[in-house]
Amino acid sequence: MRRDIGMAPLRPAANLTGALVHRLAEEIRSGRLPPGARLPTEQDLMREAGVSRTVVREAVAALRAEGLVVTRQGVGAFVTERPGEGIFRLTPSEAEGLQQVIQVLELRLALEVEAAGLAAERCSAEALTLIGEAEATFDAAVAAGGDAAEADFALHRAIFMATGNPHFLRFLEVLGRHAIPRRALGLVERSEAERRQYLAQVRGEHRLVAEAIAASDPEAARAAMRRHLEAARERYRRLAAQAAA
Repeated sequence: MRRDIGMAPLRPAANLTGALVHRLAEEIRSGRLPPGARLPTEQDLMREAGVSRTVVREAVAALRAEGLVVTRQGVGAFVTERPGEGIFRLTPSEAEGLQQVIQVLELRLALEVEAAGLAAERCSAEALTLIGEAEATFDAAVAAGGDAAEADFALHRAIFMATGNPHFLRFLEVLGRHAIPRRALGLVERSEAERRQYLAQVRGEHRLVAEAIAASDPEAARAAMRRHLEAARERYRRLAAQAAA
């Protein structure tokens, strides 16, 4: 049975995902969506809130990471019996702005470097295929003139999956859109040439990580992931310095 919760369309904002998470969390904590209740379907949430499928999926992933909902494959998302027992939560206010992005990148460095090493040690043929597909999708998105943020996130997700440790994926779901800073901040390069140069650099960094994982070389994978994330951190440090000047 379809469940409508009387949700007005969200107004344009810098973080539609955060706004949707906040609204659904309020529905859950107020009891209007009680324990065991099924959330509206993706289509219903897209229609009611006036947002994209990506925003809905990121919001549900964030609610799951907070311990507010559980998902059942092919069935939907349901309010947990004891909402709010998530192990970690990153609120929108903690992940917006250049300084906050730098802090998130420092957190990612602490975890993703090891994730790359574990992926190189444990990666299955299926996981390698997913990583390769994510690389190809990233390349296609860049060629089409996009920012490739969604494909970028998918590649990091595929690497986390390759660790065989579900807690890595839970961490990435908490970060959601904030894992890819250019998407979280809505940054646009000053020129098409600058955009392509930056994304070509990211593409090369991704390739080195993927090649090390495919070669089952944990140390090379860790080193390549560290270089990739440190390059991103330095970029945002420069942007922050420019903004403060």
